[in-house]
Amino acid sequence: MNTEKDGQKEELRVIVADPLLPEGFDILREASGITVEDHTQDNPDELTRALVGAAGLIVRSRTKVDADLMQAGSSLQVIGRAGVGVDNIDIDEATRRGIVVMNAPAANTYSTVELAFALLLGSARRVPEADASMRAGQWKRKELRGTQLAGKTMGVVGVGRVGGEMADRAQAFGMQVLAHDPYVTEERRNELALDMKPLEELLRVANIVTLHVPLTDENRGLIGRNEIASMPAGAILINAARGGLVDEEALAEALVSGHLAAAGIDVFEMEPLPDDSPLREAPNLVMTPHIGASTFEAQHEVSRQIAVFIRDALLLNDYQTALNRNP
Repeated sequence: MNTEKDGQKEELRVIVADPLLPEGFDILREASGITVEDHTQDNPDELTRALVGAAGLIVRSRTKVDADLMQAGSSLQVIGRAGVGVDNIDIDEATRRGIVVMNAPAANTYSTVELAFALLLGSARRVPEADASMRAGQWKRKELRGTQLAGKTMGVVGVGRVGGEMADRAQAFGMQVLAHDPYVTEERRNELALDMKPLEELLRVANIVTLHVPLTDENRGLIGRNEIASMPAGAILINAARGGLVDEEALAEALVSGHLAAAGIDVFEMEPLPDDSPLREAPNLVMTPHIGASTFEAQHEVSRQIAVFIRDALLLNDYQTALNRNP
């Protein structure tokens, strides 16, 4: 809400801490009652000072919004994440302070699922290795035997927007789809018409396991050494969701031993990936540097959506994508 000072309404300040495309800035600049400030080049101390008196904060994954940052921004009403994952925001602390946390849950969907499927195709057919061999003047036609997807069973862990779209594409490729999601609603289950299984059963039978869940304290290390060992020999693991869901050391060991035929990973427990990560030497692994949302279309939509959501929250008390419903 706008505050008044000397009979004049003060404009609500929105701080943009991480990169946002111009259309996002334009939406906020055109909103009567809001002043938007670009602090994407600030160091932590400068950002902390800028937050004094601010009503809104927009971040991506770079800025860590912890209790100290919220203390500096003691006037914050809303924090917006330009994207889906909010593991860089202390939502419990925000709720305690009465700050609404919002994200843009639909903007990245198609780009993320397409990247996940690209990782699957690339790892199943050993495309990066084939490309590298061709550039090295080789012709390794016999050696580069891959895995056909048609007729295989895909296990989708998490059937939100991305997981549901992944299941649709798998079926179009002639795969049987199993799913696991302990939080799925009855309505969503009926909408997807998927065969829902406990995680242990899904891992035992799926030739391909793809992860599409947020990172929480409860599911950190969701796919560890025991879970990987329970998967069928020659299975493929895909993670384009969040780093920390997979035990990276155990994954590297399974690829070296051949228990897993391949894997495709876009997200990592530590980003950028450390030089000494065992994944760097693991065979039959396709890695990308957290680019699931890195398409022109997704970036435009993320910037547009979060700007609209922040504007409407501050001016209209509209919290349609609030993640903490009762701050």
